[in-house]
Amino acid sequence: MEQFLAYGVVGLSTAAIYAVISGGLVVTYTTTGVFNFAHGAVGMMAAFTYWQFSAGWGWPVWLSLVVVLGILTPAFGLLVEMAMRPAQVLGEAEKLVMTIALLSGLIAVARWVWDPNEPRNLPMFLADREPFHVFGATVTWHQALTMGVAVVVALGLRVLLLQTRTGTEMRATVDDRSLVAITGADPVRANRIAWVLGLELAAVGGVLIAPAVALDAMSLSLVIVSAYAAAIFGRLKSLPLTFVGAVVVGCMESYLTGYLPQNQFLPGIRLAAPAILLLLALLAFPHGRLRGRDRQLSPVPLPSIRGTLFFAGTIVWTGLILATVLSDSDLLTYGQIFAIGVMAISYVPLAGYAGQISLCQITLAGIGAIACARFGADGQWWAIIAAALATGVIGAVIAIPALRLSGVYLALGTAAIAVIFDRWIFTLPAFEVFGIRVSFFEQGSIEVAGPSLFGYAIDTPQRTTVFAACVLALATIGVAALRRGRLGRKLIALRDSEAAYATLGGNLLTSKLLVFGLSSALAGLGGALYGMQQGSVTGEQFNFITGLPIFLVVVLAGLGAVGSGIFTGAALAGPLNAIGVLWPALRGVSQAIPAIAGIAFGARAVKEGGGIAALRKRWDAAFADRIVMGGLVGWTLVAWVLRMSDVINGYVFVVLLIVAAIGTPMLAAHRLRRTQTVEPTEAQVPVEWWGVSRPWQPEDEEELERALATRS
Repeated sequence: MEQFLAYGVVGLSTAAIYAVISGGLVVTYTTTGVFNFAHGAVGMMAAFTYWQFSAGWGWPVWLSLVVVLGILTPAFGLLVEMAMRPAQVLGEAEKLVMTIALLSGLIAVARWVWDPNEPRNLPMFLADREPFHVFGATVTWHQALTMGVAVVVALGLRVLLLQTRTGTEMRATVDDRSLVAITGADPVRANRIAWVLGLELAAVGGVLIAPAVALDAMSLSLVIVSAYAAAIFGRLKSLPLTFVGAVVVGCMESYLTGYLPQNQFLPGIRLAAPAILLLLALLAFPHGRLRGRDRQLSPVPLPSIRGTLFFAGTIVWTGLILATVLSDSDLLTYGQIFAIGVMAISYVPLAGYAGQISLCQITLAGIGAIACARFGADGQWWAIIAAALATGVIGAVIAIPALRLSGVYLALGTAAIAVIFDRWIFTLPAFEVFGIRVSFFEQGSIEVAGPSLFGYAIDTPQRTTVFAACVLALATIGVAALRRGRLGRKLIALRDSEAAYATLGGNLLTSKLLVFGLSSALAGLGGALYGMQQGSVTGEQFNFITGLPIFLVVVLAGLGAVGSGIFTGAALAGPLNAIGVLWPALRGVSQAIPAIAGIAFGARAVKEGGGIAALRKRWDAAFADRIVMGGLVGWTLVAWVLRMSDVINGYVFVVLLIVAAIGTPMLAAHRLRRTQTVEPTEAQVPVEWWGVSRPWQPEDEEELERALATRS
């Protein structure tokens, strides 16, 4: 009994921290309608900063707390509110990407500033005082302080939200900002208070929990998974139920630590328990409507057949150039462009067309790598197809319990699935089921071999790079064909309104299973290609945090654009790796570049259709000018021949390509201005005059309807 009480005290102490953190999460979401995935990362940064002041520089504890909690955190909250304000009218995926960018950026900055290989520990508060006993259980003053803070926070939040005008403004702002403004309230001020208060509670929780765990950026950031589970108990709006959920999660973790049997298959369950509980809570509890009334969905462009084929050919050509000009070691780094591109394009039909937000695509990529390693150990040509099919089936199975979820709830459910795989499934040793041996990463790494096609073995970095480029090109064509077909139009209708889609006879179950299966197959295909490119992969390369930058860049590129695959692969495996090679001291900072871009330009990029739409607009004149495009092809071929002949080195070759990329649209624009006549060009004809001032085209009907709907 004494041991049971001891674990209960530990559980309640942990629960108090989860209650503080999840309380701040609920306050932010209830007021702004933005679910803050970076909530735990803010607590992590507060813990590291507090360590730096108190342990690193020897400041007094009270001064360190005043600076961290009284100055830095409120100032950071105001900055976050300014960055997130434009995102409040966007769709769910676009809202999430802003906070995911913040999460990725804070982890990257923490790892750059504080070396992750250096151990750090914080002393507990009031550690010099003797513990006291309650019903035979020993309670430290740090634990008592933590529980006391939770009680004060609970009472303070209840008074603020339910008994003050400011709290009423905060709760009303998210539903209708314009109506709140008419009453004389200031919705911007309410949002500022919510962000500052929410991040303040995250910081308090981070500082309180840091002495009980090792200071690690990723681990502290993922403590938020436990707070997510507590918040779902309260359905993201009830603080009392949120605090009850925190008690359940904290005590469950503590008792699992004390009473879980010693077994090689079970230790991971304790680590994955918060994610398991989060998933169960999402499935068990009814969910009200998502906060926020207005939203702006990202556009879904209609790719032309000619443009798609040209784009696919460009991808293959890029793969050939890389394979011939880069060394084997460089291809291990930059050849990832195409594998990551296939993973990235899996988001297009799922999130871009159907509006289903999945954050476990990187997990499915890991499953694809495992399946390819098991089926194709001896280079079987069909192994990569089997890996894609197996991952598609698993993805559809994963989707079944998540079918009743949507928006942020679906994002949380798939994030929970990813964490469960990271902390438990991928760490399991090999076992047998009905005589069939099942293994994952075998608690280490696995070897992934390339296939043999028609007696031609894909067993070198050069061949793997070209093969991956061809696969990405085919995937791009397939996703474009899906968009142009009937199923693509159905998926877009599903995204616009599930209720309307079902009312008009659409089958939600079939459509969601189909798109989840297709998207999962693409993700698995990308994971298999990534494993082939690297030769050997581990489970850490497919963890939840690793996959977030891919989702981030896809949204910035344009969720509905078929070019998002190569755009994302090039962005993550190209310049970012080059920065680390050329300037090793900036390697850590380079990992934060996508996050910085997401925070700074995310909302604007989404409203303008994404980065690909901006590039397309810039290159439209060049694509329409055969002379300019011929010059671009000739310039690239000459540079390639010179590089292959060792007349120029790799740096000069890259400079020549950059000059071509910058100069081509400028030259095309100049030629267009010179040749422009009084008669309007096709691009200048208003949509209302299509079929009158220029011939009607088959794809004009859908574009006309979308343009008129936007103007109405």
